[in-house]
Amino acid sequence: MKSLTDLVSVLPGVGPKKAQYLNQLGIYDINNLLNYFPFRYENLQIKPINEIKDQEKVILKGKVALEPRLNFFGRKKNILNLRLLLDNDVVPVSFFNQPWLKKRIQIGEEILVYGKFNLVKKSLSGIKLLSRYEKFNSMQPIYSTNKNISQKEIVKLIKLAFEEYKDLIHNLVPSKIIEKYKLLNLIDVIRWMHFPRTKQETFLALRTAKFNEFFLFQMKLQSIKKLDFNHGIQIDYDEHTVKKFINHLPFQLTGSQTKVVKEILFDMHDSKQMNRLLQGDVGSGKTIVAATAIYAAITSGYQVALMVPTEVLAEQHANKLAKLFEPLGINVALLTGNTKPKPKISLLDGLVNGDIDLLIGTHALIQEKVIYNNLGLIIIDEQHRFGVNQRKQLRNKGKSPNVLSMTATPIPRTLAITAYGEMDVSIIDELPKGRMPIKTTWIRNNQFKSILPFVYERLQKHEQIYIVTPLIEDSDAVNMRNAEQIYQQFADIFQPKYKVGILHGKMKDAEKNLVMNSFKHNDFQILVSTTVIEVGVDVSNATVMIIFDAEHFGLAQLHQLRGRVGRGNNQSYCILVADPKNELGAKRMNVMVDNNNGFIISQKDLELRGPGDVIGNKQSGIPQFKVGDPVSDVIMLNIAQQEAIQIVSTKNWENIKENKELASFIQTSLSEKILD
Repeated sequence: MKSLTDLVSVLPGVGPKKAQYLNQLGIYDINNLLNYFPFRYENLQIKPINEIKDQEKVILKGKVALEPRLNFFGRKKNILNLRLLLDNDVVPVSFFNQPWLKKRIQIGEEILVYGKFNLVKKSLSGIKLLSRYEKFNSMQPIYSTNKNISQKEIVKLIKLAFEEYKDLIHNLVPSKIIEKYKLLNLIDVIRWMHFPRTKQETFLALRTAKFNEFFLFQMKLQSIKKLDFNHGIQIDYDEHTVKKFINHLPFQLTGSQTKVVKEILFDMHDSKQMNRLLQGDVGSGKTIVAATAIYAAITSGYQVALMVPTEVLAEQHANKLAKLFEPLGINVALLTGNTKPKPKISLLDGLVNGDIDLLIGTHALIQEKVIYNNLGLIIIDEQHRFGVNQRKQLRNKGKSPNVLSMTATPIPRTLAITAYGEMDVSIIDELPKGRMPIKTTWIRNNQFKSILPFVYERLQKHEQIYIVTPLIEDSDAVNMRNAEQIYQQFADIFQPKYKVGILHGKMKDAEKNLVMNSFKHNDFQILVSTTVIEVGVDVSNATVMIIFDAEHFGLAQLHQLRGRVGRGNNQSYCILVADPKNELGAKRMNVMVDNNNGFIISQKDLELRGPGDVIGNKQSGIPQFKVGDPVSDVIMLNIAQQEAIQIVSTKNWENIKENKELASFIQTSLSEKILD
C-alpha cells in the first residue's frame, strides 16, 4: 500500500546512488520530496528589448540572422555565437559549452532563447534553447541542488511523485482555520508551489505554505510545553517574607525587575510547572531577580539548584549569593569538576539530608551521585550553553521542579516566539539607575596608534583593559589581527610596567580559569583574548574594551563583549577597530556607537543580517524554516502561535474528528524527535 513515507527509491530511475544524493538534500521519502519547495521563481516572459533590465533573465523570440559559429578555447571549453533578429534589432547570443545546439539552429528559423540579458552590450548569454512547440511556464521554479542532482531531475521526480501520490495528500491544518484565513488546501499548495501557471498562484501557495509551516512548528512547541511542563510543585511562599527580603536589599529594584519578579513568583505559586525564560541585557540585574525567586523557594522549604556553564561563573555566583544569603541563615554550596573528593562527600551528604539550601555549580550538578532532598526550583544560567538532555537531567533531579532559565543575549521579540516558543518569556528591558552607559567609538586600523596614549592614561589610573581578536594564531586564509600577535605587540609596548596576559579557546579549562582569576585579582592589567571571555564574569576594575576586526563579529556578539566592562563605578569605554568593506559594515559599526541597549542592537542586527546570523541557529534553537521568515512574516507567526495554543489548550483536542490528521502528525513528529 502506497504511503507518503515511502522512500524516494520507489520512484523509477532512483537507484541507491541517486537516493544517496537526494538524501544529501534532505530528501528521504515522498513527503520530503513533495515539500522540497523552490527557493525562488523566475518570471519567464517574452519581452521587447526596450523593456528588459540589465542582467534580467528573459526569453527572446527572433529569427537567426547568421550561421551559428562554434569556437573552442581552453580545455574542453567552447562557445556558440549567433545573431538574433528581433524586429529592427540584432542581438548577439552566446551559448557556453552547449556545442550540440549548432545542429538544431538554422539560418532564417524563428527560435526562442532563454538567457541573461546584458544591457550595456545589448547581448544575451543563452541558458536554454526553447522549442517553438514547447510549453513553458511563465513562473519557473528554482530549486537548491547539488553537483549530482540537476534542476531537471528534481522537477522530473517531483512530477512523478505528485502524479503517483496526490490522492494521499490531506490537510493537516483544521478546516476551520483554513476557512478563517482563506488558505488553500494542501494539494493545491503543493501543486502551485511546484507547477504555478501565474504569479498569483505562486503568491497564494506561498502564503499558505508559510502559515502551514509556522502552525505545525507551533503545534509541536505547544504540545511539548503541555507534555513536559504540566503538573509541578506549587511553592506557597510567604508574601510578607519575600517583600521584607526585597525591601532590605541595598538598592531599589527597577520597575522592570519588579514586574519580572511578580511574573516568576506567580508561576512558582501555580500548580503547573514553571518553564520561564528570564531575558535581560548585560548588567540589567538578572541575578538579583533570580535571588528573589531562590529566597521564596527556600523559605517555603525547598532546595534550589543553580547551574552555570563555567567554573569561573559558578564561583562568582556562589560568592555573591553566599554573601547575600548567609546572614539570613541560608546554606549555599558550590560543586564543580574541581571540587576535591573529601569536601564533595560532605557536600553530597548535606544535600541529600536537606542541610544545603542552594547548590551552585557547573554540569557537575547533574552527576548521578548528586541527590537532592526536596528540589523545588532549578535555575539555568546562559541556558543555550547546555544541551537539551543536560537541562532535562537537571529537571529529573526533582519531582517536577519549577524551571527558570536565564540568558544575557537580548533577542528581539520577533524571534522569541520561535527560539523560546515552549517557554514563557520575562524580559528585563531597563538598566539599574546610576549605571553609566559605555562610551563607544569606532576607528580604522591605521588610526590604532592614536589610542595608545588613552590606554596608558587608563592604566595609570589603575584600571584594566580587555583586548579581543577573532583569531587565536596567524592564518594566511583570513587577514585578521590575532591574539598572539597582539599579545606580543602590547607586551612590547607596556611591559614590564604593566603586565599582559593571554586567553584563548585552545587552553585547557584549568588554564582558562587561572588566567581569568589572575585578571580578576589584577595580577596583570591587560588581557588579550579571543571571544572565550565569559559572559557574566565581573571584573569591576576593567574599564576599556578594545575589539580588533570588529566587522567580523555580529552586533549581538559585539554588545556581549562590550558588556565585560562597565561593571564598576568608573566610566567605561569600548573601542571598535574595523575596516568594513561596504556600506552595510559601516552601518553596523555606527549602530554600536549610537546604541547601548541590547534589544535595540539585536533588532538592528536582525534587520541588517537576518535571524540565522544574529544568534546562530544551532545555539539559539531558532529553526531553519523552508519558506517562512520569522522577521518579515512575524504577524503570520503570531497568528499561527495563537491558533496552536487554542487547539492544544482544548480538552482532548486529539480526539476531535477534524484534528485526527494533525494529531497523528504531531504524535509522530514528537516520537521521532524531529523538532529542530
